[in-house]
Amino acid sequence: MSKAYQQAGVDINAGYEAVERMTSHVQRTMRKEVLGGLGGFGATFDLSQLNMKAPLLVSGTDGVGTKLKLAIDNDKHDTIGIDVVAMCVNDILTTGAEPLYFLDYIATNKVVPEVIEQIVKGVSDGCEETNTALIGGETAEMGEMYHEGEYDLAGFAVGAVEKDDYIDGSSVEPGQAIIGLESSGIHSNGYSLVRKLIQQSGIKLSEPFNQEQTFLDAFLKPTRLYVKPVLAVKSSIKIYAMTHITGGGFYENIPRALPEGITAKIDVTQFPTPAIFDWLQEQGNISTDEMYNIFNMGIGFTLVVDKNQVESTLEILKGQNIKAYKIGETVKGNEPIQLTGV
Repeated sequence: MSKAYQQAGVDINAGYEAVERMTSHVQRTMRKEVLGGLGGFGATFDLSQLNMKAPLLVSGTDGVGTKLKLAIDNDKHDTIGIDVVAMCVNDILTTGAEPLYFLDYIATNKVVPEVIEQIVKGVSDGCEETNTALIGGETAEMGEMYHEGEYDLAGFAVGAVEKDDYIDGSSVEPGQAIIGLESSGIHSNGYSLVRKLIQQSGIKLSEPFNQEQTFLDAFLKPTRLYVKPVLAVKSSIKIYAMTHITGGGFYENIPRALPEGITAKIDVTQFPTPAIFDWLQEQGNISTDEMYNIFNMGIGFTLVVDKNQVESTLEILKGQNIKAYKIGETVKGNEPIQLTGV
């Protein structure tokens, strides 16, 4: 290897080892439409094998914000990759698209093969669960850009949907039902505030939060992946709109899928709020209304369906092992969203 490059802070051998370590994880995500393997200059996906008449490609890119800092500070790197996959595939899923392939980008102070492997393991876990091929990626060693031990993680997902099945919310009408799918916890938004409240509280993250998990487990619980349950609903129920509840909570995300003149009327008493949000609210002395403008509060994804399809939708989701609730309805109005029961 180049000694001059190593002296400049880039260890090519460590990069080679990281690739070797991640290969087995990447392989388990492969789909039949992927041509070639790792190591090429470009990754190739054969769309013709999807047998779609008029496919639309839908893309999305995202990261996991300062949740990364919590993972790095506590040397726990094996689930943060699930978060980056979820943030991307859940977004493109809102159009009705099936995620097809994913690329990741890791930038770090120094390539530590064991850490890179753990990150990519998490990415692969998320891809495998959603039948999304981890088709390529980049690991960049940039010592002068990051402090020791630090890294950043971003992802890019591409999916496809038939043109006639594309969902953009434009056909939503008053009198339809809003179904909420449970979140796994905080997911990947609001962590600058979360970390501030952790610091203020003085807790030890190794302490038990409840009987099932420590505080660290609760805070690093991976973002839920909604691909399989939502595609199961879509296969037999007409969905008019979908939202992925991320930064900005209910107030910013649910209205994004609705046309002008339609208000989302949400009754927050129709679903349970996970205890982690009660803890955050108490620590920060935050009003309940503001909590719904920051966090998902227990609902990570929403669907708009006809009222006569509510029971069928909930039954399908139950069969997919995910709790879901009728949390509201669409009504005529100029307000983007109304929350009752706050």
